[in-house]
Amino acid sequence: MKDYKELEVWQKGISLALAVYEITNIFPKDEVYSLTNQIKRAVVSIPSNIAEGASRNSTKEFIQYLYIALGSASELETQMIIAEKLGYIKGENTINSEITIIRKMLNSLITSLKRKCA
Repeated sequence: MKDYKELEVWQKGISLALAVYEITNIFPKDEVYSLTNQIKRAVVSIPSNIAEGASRNSTKEFIQYLYIALGSASELETQMIIAEKLGYIKGENTINSEITIIRKMLNSLITSLKRKCA
């Protein structure tokens, strides 16, 4: 496996994390230990699991970590919808669009790696 930092999906995950951290800075202070914390954990989990999986010994393990990253992306998407419904953010279409792109990229990478394993 090439260096995970060269993977476009990892790079997009890092960019998404930076954007989400900036957005959550405007959330009410009483959300710091609840929704804000969960959002930050989910967004950091995406590139972190890509990196950890790429560093494992087998393609099968890498795929498993990509599935975890995919789950974190879906979790983040849900949390951003909740934040929007609570009025903390206004239609963060850019973030949701980026999450969708990352999810598609993860699915494509998983499919590609599964073909190589077969």
